[in-house]
Amino acid sequence: MRLFPILLLSLVLCYANNMSAQSPKAETSISTTQALKRAKPKKKFQKAFENYIKAAQEEKINLHSVMVLKNGKVVAEQWLGDGHPDTPHILNSVSKTFTSTAVGLAISEGYFTLDTPVISFFPDDLPNSPSENLKGMTVRHLLTMTCGHDTEPSKVFRSKDNWIREFLAHPVTHKPGTFFCYNSIGTYMLSAIVQKTTGQKLTDYLMPRLFEPLGIQKPHWDVCPQGICTGGWGLYLKTEDLAKMGQLLLQKGKWNNKQILPKQWVEEASKKQVECTPAGTRPEQLKQRGLTPENSDWVQGYGYQMWRCRHNAFRADGAGGQYIVVLPEVNAVVVNTAMLNDMQSELNLIWEHLLPALK
Repeated sequence: MRLFPILLLSLVLCYANNMSAQSPKAETSISTTQALKRAKPKKKFQKAFENYIKAAQEEKINLHSVMVLKNGKVVAEQWLGDGHPDTPHILNSVSKTFTSTAVGLAISEGYFTLDTPVISFFPDDLPNSPSENLKGMTVRHLLTMTCGHDTEPSKVFRSKDNWIREFLAHPVTHKPGTFFCYNSIGTYMLSAIVQKTTGQKLTDYLMPRLFEPLGIQKPHWDVCPQGICTGGWGLYLKTEDLAKMGQLLLQKGKWNNKQILPKQWVEEASKKQVECTPAGTRPEQLKQRGLTPENSDWVQGYGYQMWRCRHNAFRADGAGGQYIVVLPEVNAVVVNTAMLNDMQSELNLIWEHLLPALK
């Protein structure tokens, strides 16, 4: 199945003015990096991984890197094309899961709640007469992409100096919580809320709480004209950094026997909160495009900035083929970076070749 052209809207948001997969250098580094442990794969999996790489090449799936963890250890890794183990890669909407993590931490520290109204954070940026739907929009609705927008306010906001004001001025057509509309600017608003309440950018806020414990160098994250991390895109990390994040989620927020993310948050963020559709696809278009729960990983449900998958898995994903796929039933994580259009075919290869060998 082909990725729908409109899904590439997120590429526009995420790539800004260039399409390079390589990032600016990280701003600072920590004294040591904590590499994941390696383990020799079983022969069955080794063969399956070889077939997976071969199939990707035959189908011209432009992978940049692959890393597979089983029982907390790396059992396979490969860099292809523009991929390199020491080069941070553009993550596009995988960035959203890191923003959601910051929200969960801020909630656990008492800065706000899931049900705090969005307008309460930005009284100086509100339209003259906020609608009842805008007044009813909460943090929860931003997390689940159900803020009430009928369309994403993405075509004009980048030309504006105040993205918060632009978001709040966008028509809230639906009652919040009743309509799913993939919304990268909604994730930007989550970033703005974290910065407004904690006094720190996402990168600074997450550094001691997430990045340092995982041994991740402080990353580059694009910012808006007001100096707020873009939230829904613009983060750059290495493949192994993504694998660490996936393992942390698999372990429900525990790392080195320490609970660095609230277990309940990880459980809630990774489970189905709402029905969903692919970016830019309306519910009435699903049948027309032949999308069903049996053949599509974009209609399995949406959590807090994470997608549910077939096979009882969940994932962070970003345009161009960036994935953190968490597979609780086989205690495994699969990470991809890439530059491609057909993201469903990329997942299909995981289901066909890697998943059976991980059981």
